[in-house]
Amino acid sequence: MIYFDNAATSFPKPTIVYDRIMEVMKEYGANPGRAGHKMALKAGREIYETREILAKLFNIKNPMNVIFTFNCTDSLNLGIKGILNPGDHVVTTSMEHNSVLRPLKHLEKVGVEVTIVQGDSKGRINPLDIQKAIKNNTKMIITTHVSNLTGTIMPIMEIGQIAKKHGLIYMVDGAQSAGVYDIDVEKMNIDLLAFPGHKGLLGPQGTGGLYIREGIEVKELKAGGTGSASDILYQPEILPDKYESGTPNAPGIIGLGEGVKYILETGIENIRKKEEELTSHFIEELLKIDGIKIYGPQDVREQGAVVTINIRDEDSSEVSYILDEEYNIGVRSGLHCAPLAHKTVGSFKQGAVRFSFGPFNTHEEIDLGVKAIKQISKEI
Repeated sequence: MIYFDNAATSFPKPTIVYDRIMEVMKEYGANPGRAGHKMALKAGREIYETREILAKLFNIKNPMNVIFTFNCTDSLNLGIKGILNPGDHVVTTSMEHNSVLRPLKHLEKVGVEVTIVQGDSKGRINPLDIQKAIKNNTKMIITTHVSNLTGTIMPIMEIGQIAKKHGLIYMVDGAQSAGVYDIDVEKMNIDLLAFPGHKGLLGPQGTGGLYIREGIEVKELKAGGTGSASDILYQPEILPDKYESGTPNAPGIIGLGEGVKYILETGIENIRKKEEELTSHFIEELLKIDGIKIYGPQDVREQGAVVTINIRDEDSSEVSYILDEEYNIGVRSGLHCAPLAHKTVGSFKQGAVRFSFGPFNTHEEIDLGVKAIKQISKEI
């Protein structure tokens, strides 16, 4: 299959990721942090090494402020529900994924006030609109870094400065950017960074993380065994234990570490450059085809490796089905768990067909994708 669904999960992974996961499972798949024998200690050390390498990637001062979760949704729920209380106000945008919007709507029922700043027709957010939305009871600003629908890159540096100026917590959803775009939590004034392991970081599914800036109090959403302070009946306050009850996904986390090492060794700027070239190639060819609607900026200086289209008024699910069945091309159709983003760019009723590229896609695959779109456009 030609795989153009990297915004959902990157595929394939670097070979070393598969190899290390298998090695951990076969050679030392014990329970880390729960025993003093060699296998458990080795797994525990290598989990910590993944914390360290993630801290290096995001310029996090203390690796212990990296909390492992099972995906970005898990991380967003922890950050959102662990910070906001009835009476608080939060500012977000119309370009967010449901992993942000649904927790906020849940909290709205219990007294959290939510303001959704509207994006423009390309999915862009004006930082001044966010500043205007701030109230006396505002506690947090939450934005995505890169839209999962249009690929629009949000001005997180400017938004981070606004948050810092007003003494607000700034949370960034790095689902579509981590591992491809530079994220510096210090320089960008990011207080909470949610990220998945299975997308741009090139790790396996079932991995993710949340960075929590030192000094920020986040309520834990679950409690239980941590392998630490077992003599007390209350959840320990030390990080990361406070948020990591239960047996961790050691093979997945260690595999994630190998994905991040691959990124650092290859150079994040080289990965980004390749994805930009693929995206530019695809957009340039699409613009030559009659009847193609392209959503988003259509400019790699403003968008990630996500290109979302429709063919005239054809049903997006039908187009996706034809691409899969007749051309062996995997894409994502529908509303992409981002209904407000679709309303923002005008594709809510029709849905859309999303093509998303990764570091292992090729220009030959882009040409085949364009050829398929041309043919489908003629036939349906």
